[in-house]
Amino acid sequence: MNILILGANGFIGSHLIAAILEKTDWTIDAFDLTDSNISQYGSNPAFTFTKGDIFTADEWLKTAVERSDAVLPLAGIAKPAYYLSRPLWTFELDFEQNLKIVRMCVEADKRVVFPSTSEVYGMSTDTVLREDESPLIVGPINRMRWIYSCGKQMLDRVIAAYGQERGLRYTLFRPFNWIGPRLDTFQDAEERTARSITQMVYDILSGRPVTLVNGGEQHRSFTHISDGIAGLLAILANEEASNGKIFNIGNPGNNASIKELAHLVIDIMKGIPAFAEAAANARVTVMPAEEYYGNGYDDMQNRVPSIEAIGTALGWAPEVPLREAVALTIASFAEQPGGR
Repeated sequence: MNILILGANGFIGSHLIAAILEKTDWTIDAFDLTDSNISQYGSNPAFTFTKGDIFTADEWLKTAVERSDAVLPLAGIAKPAYYLSRPLWTFELDFEQNLKIVRMCVEADKRVVFPSTSEVYGMSTDTVLREDESPLIVGPINRMRWIYSCGKQMLDRVIAAYGQERGLRYTLFRPFNWIGPRLDTFQDAEERTARSITQMVYDILSGRPVTLVNGGEQHRSFTHISDGIAGLLAILANEEASNGKIFNIGNPGNNASIKELAHLVIDIMKGIPAFAEAAANARVTVMPAEEYYGNGYDDMQNRVPSIEAIGTALGWAPEVPLREAVALTIASFAEQPGGR
């Protein structure tokens, strides 16, 4: 099986490539703007990398789709700070360019495994979020944070419609706060655009206070990248059982508040010699969302996935508990002092 991975150098793509090359006999066509996280695979005969821009490489992309067996369009923006500061770019990349790829898959009769997001559930009031039952609720237009959620939701609907009307073979997967090495860079954190753990680690090491937006009472279900990748491999290997399905991929047992996460990060860092002194001096502060992100931010208080669908269809279940998942993520920064 030949897998086309777009956005291959990113967090999910780089880990998926490593797993495919280690655990399968599949081949990979990888595409991205850079290969800093995947250059070590260049000599592997099962791996091919092409440097390019998804906005302009239409002819190459069309040919690559045609020679693939499955396409994973992983190129996209997945950082809330960017939804507010660059909403048009978020829409153009996450929706318009990925719709282009989906249409190429339709025309070439190729399978697409598409990254939806837990963000599509928005402010759903369901205690546990179910793929085919929970309402998808977002805020008003002036809350620009929701442009990402709406774009992803619309692509989910378009892909399902192509499946219904044109026979597109597809699976949608919704990651719930995947964490692990290469999640973000310290450069992102310096600019306050990184996601939670990277931002916390950087702030502690740089002597800045860890900032809890609106007190950090919002909860998330954190999932280690190894569990997420195991779910993706199961989807790729089992087209019949996953075709036309939407799967949450998360760890409901790892649900914790951002405040709890901050104190866990500090505690773990105290046990790492290179980080211990900075962690001992760590400070935590509270800031309103409007002050931290600017106007247009909004949030949901909890996000717990039902994983019954993927468990029933593919036998998948997460294995890495919260403390271990966070510790593995932090340890990657100790191994790479400059960040990734």
